[in-house]
Amino acid sequence: MKNKLYFKNFVQENKFIKKSKGPLTKKFEKVIKEISQEIDESSKTLNVLSKKFKFNFDFKDLQKYKKYNTIALIGMGGSILGSEAIHSFLEKKIKKRVYFFNNLNEDEIFNFKKKTNLSKTLFIIISKSGNTVETLSNTFSLNIVKKNAKNIIIISEKKNNLLFNLSKKLNLFYIEHKSNIGGRYSVLSEVGIIPAYLMGLNIFKLRSKILDYFSGNNKKYLKESSILISSILNSKKNNNLIFLNYCPELEKFLFWCQQLIAESLGKKNKGFLPIISNVPKDHHSMLQLYLDGPKDKIFYIFSSQNNRKLRINLKYASRNYNFLNKKTLSSLKNAQKNALIKAFKENKILFREFRIKSIDEEIIGKLFTYFILETIIVGKLCNINPYNQPAVEQVKIYTKQELS
Repeated sequence: MKNKLYFKNFVQENKFIKKSKGPLTKKFEKVIKEISQEIDESSKTLNVLSKKFKFNFDFKDLQKYKKYNTIALIGMGGSILGSEAIHSFLEKKIKKRVYFFNNLNEDEIFNFKKKTNLSKTLFIIISKSGNTVETLSNTFSLNIVKKNAKNIIIISEKKNNLLFNLSKKLNLFYIEHKSNIGGRYSVLSEVGIIPAYLMGLNIFKLRSKILDYFSGNNKKYLKESSILISSILNSKKNNNLIFLNYCPELEKFLFWCQQLIAESLGKKNKGFLPIISNVPKDHHSMLQLYLDGPKDKIFYIFSSQNNRKLRINLKYASRNYNFLNKKTLSSLKNAQKNALIKAFKENKILFREFRIKSIDEEIIGKLFTYFILETIIVGKLCNINPYNQPAVEQVKIYTKQELS
């Protein structure tokens, strides 16, 4: 892939992959046509990728919230992971303090209330259903819900649910969450765009290249990769997916990917188990298993090119370590990554490489889009519904029964 992103697959084709490529190649053209049609239909999930996508808010209504220098997002899963990924990737551009309440953590809530002026904090509360137990619990534990509160934005479906009903009863600013867009696909909708906008980021640039994967080499790579990953998924032999992350800015993005892939493809006794492995730290704890353990894994290697010049000064070390002297930490990390790639090739271990050449809104937008498209295509090629999560709903029902 050209310009700011470099993607490449290193997968030795076995008999199963070669055998399945033909039928999957034919099916791909049907699936990509179907997806293109879904993007154009306002009632479909993938309409979020359309250039004509209509937001359920007016930017003028958000101007009054730009004065807040402290923002707290409250949500779970897809309602918050995308915003965390954007914030982590572009944190150096963001001049505001941003907090994320994405789990049940009493100490986190207590410390936040103790150290933060709640009246000068903007709270963005997001739940598609409007009834997410953890989101509601965190919201009411913070004790921020008051009539006519001017520092609260609620995003939920416009139907009979607690958050929507509260917004009407207490006159709180409300934005509708589109019912056709599930949480893990919602980052480029109101769910991710509003927090990004209020963080001071260029949300138009964030969405500027989201259709690049439907033409030229980008489409060619999407096709090759989707067919390849579908073959591996169908074989059930490499069902552990390890994200090897050499780029700290991408860690939260990979947690977003983890949910996307696990929830979308983990069905019908199929699926990948996505694990985030921060490297080179994990070279010293996991590498033995990765190289010499069971061959049941596929690795995605993420790295970035940066211009940081922090150098290693071995003024008092022996000559045996001259190979490190005056090297940058980035060059050391890159050497470790290249060494790992060489070992993977020699050991015939399946891996893909994703290299980011710039840190900006356009790149994170393209990464979101690519993995959304690839995941949905793989699901459709493998006869898996990539949009639902029936097992998750089962646990939600049991949780309510336990508390009743």
